Amino acid sequence: MNQRLVTKKNRKVRRLRELYPDIACKVFYQRDYLHLLMKYGLDDVGDWEAPTRVPGPPQIVNLGEL
Repeated sequence: MNQRLVTKKNRKVRRLRELYPDIACKVFYQRDYLHLLMKYGLDDVGDWEAPTRVPGPPQIVNLGEL
């Protein structure tokens, strides 16, 4: 996901928590969503490659080889 959009999303959540501290809010990023799809078998994983959390240039891990 574009870092600019992630920053915007985090800012909105931070503002929500400031205005309504009694509301519990969980942020899901694209990486989290894709991992949930894979975990529960809701997507055809075929040649799908999961994004990683490694800083620096993007690295792709082929889960089929693990």
